[in-house]
Amino acid sequence: MIDRIGSIDVGYEDIGSGLPVVFLHGFPHNRTLWAPQLSALAGRCRCIAPDLRGFGESTPTGPWTMSQYADDVVGLFDLLGISTAVVCGLSMGGYIAFELWRRYPERVRALVLADTKPAADNAETRAKRLAAVSLVNESGTGAFADAQLTGMVGKSTRERNPGLVAHLRYMMTAAPMEGVSGALHALMERPDSTGTISSISVPTLIVVGDEDALTPPKEARGMADQIRGSSLQVIEGAGHVSNLERPAAFNQVLSEFLDRIGP
Repeated sequence: MIDRIGSIDVGYEDIGSGLPVVFLHGFPHNRTLWAPQLSALAGRCRCIAPDLRGFGESTPTGPWTMSQYADDVVGLFDLLGISTAVVCGLSMGGYIAFELWRRYPERVRALVLADTKPAADNAETRAKRLAAVSLVNESGTGAFADAQLTGMVGKSTRERNPGLVAHLRYMMTAAPMEGVSGALHALMERPDSTGTISSISVPTLIVVGDEDALTPPKEARGMADQIRGSSLQVIEGAGHVSNLERPAAFNQVLSEFLDRIGP
């Protein structure tokens, strides 16, 4: 469905009932990234998955900042009458989850941080993002998807599941150029969260694929060391989109975490 939130239209899924769990997709994906989780968990909780600003069915217009993405998510909370929710963010969705904790901690019931990291971009990564903006503007999202795809999925997935790789490439290629370019700038300018995560006081699950080359397991272990009481789960045979590459394993650890939280 699509609803107006502030100055933009936002596409989202809202299925099931019970404990609200809000799924924030990575870059440059859309809400269909979470299809395996929504289909598995809708019988036990209220699953909400928005298209972030500039992706899927959401309006591709700025401003492009992590703060704005977080404001959009809270706008969806308000639209749906949700006071607090479990926030599950993968990659860029994790960066938005950090921003939600900074700006709206009272709205966060618990956190699931999947294949993400707290540190801001260093100079080398910022330069790569600027080069990616040029690639998108000059050659389109298909060329950008081809350049990013190898790092997006693990070696096991590339070897054993070419259909999933093709599906992910289609998702990435379908992203509007404005959304991809805007998100690259937002990623490049995002705040460093390494000083923030030690303040997280809600139940927190950290998930990472053992073949994740973009936000490797050492990043996840570092977060687990800093977030008191957090639990770390490593998904074998998965890369950066662990929820899509090994959905049954991801759903299992997520379900166990939700059981510990309670209704």
